[in-house]
Amino acid sequence: MDQVSLTLRFAPELRFFLPPRNRVDRVRVQHDATSTLGHVIESLGVPRTEIGRLRADGTEVTAAHRPADGQTIEIDAPARPQHTPFDRTRFLLDVHLGTLARRLRLLGVDTAYDNDRDDDALVVQANDEQRVLLTRDRGLLRRRGLLAGAHVHHTDPELQLHEVLRRFDPPLAPFTRCLACNGMVEPATKQQVQGDLEAGTRATYDTFTRCRSCGRVYWPGAHHDRLAQIVDRAREHI
Repeated sequence: MDQVSLTLRFAPELRFFLPPRNRVDRVRVQHDATSTLGHVIESLGVPRTEIGRLRADGTEVTAAHRPADGQTIEIDAPARPQHTPFDRTRFLLDVHLGTLARRLRLLGVDTAYDNDRDDDALVVQANDEQRVLLTRDRGLLRRRGLLAGAHVHHTDPELQLHEVLRRFDPPLAPFTRCLACNGMVEPATKQQVQGDLEAGTRATYDTFTRCRSCGRVYWPGAHHDRLAQIVDRAREHI
């Protein structure tokens, strides 16, 4: 089978995905002449969701391009902020990103999360609901048919949050979503929610909201300042 020799130049932020021996300025590879450029790049470890603009000998091409022998390919990371193929930016997070899910909901970002979904179910849900799938699992991002996804590089939830906000720049509406179920919250009177409150809470607080979906009640308790600080730091880093 015919082979082509290529020189690949990955943007520095993409070299994380490559084997250590390939984390250099120029990667020289031989590949099947019938393979698309997207396949060549993925075979080196970079998921298609992480590929931005592509150029072959300086000419912009797509992932479907079949490179010719001797070409130099430049691979950029996705542009920031990154556009999605959907009308609005919504997310689905895998089982390992529960804290990030709650922080995105705190900011009012539409974020689906369930701690018992397997990989196949995640891909189906992401596509059906037109959500960007966020994960640290590179293999999940390489699933065929996934419409939109992104790798989360950091392990610290606050850094993860800032990473996602900088990459996608979703509109923020803090304290408008339920941290537990992602439903929208609305103002509620003390009388409307008093059956869900402990006596101390009823005696101390007068301002409440309640989730339209699951009925969970929120009030500006001792935890509110910590949550407000998360919101403020997130806005500073966008």
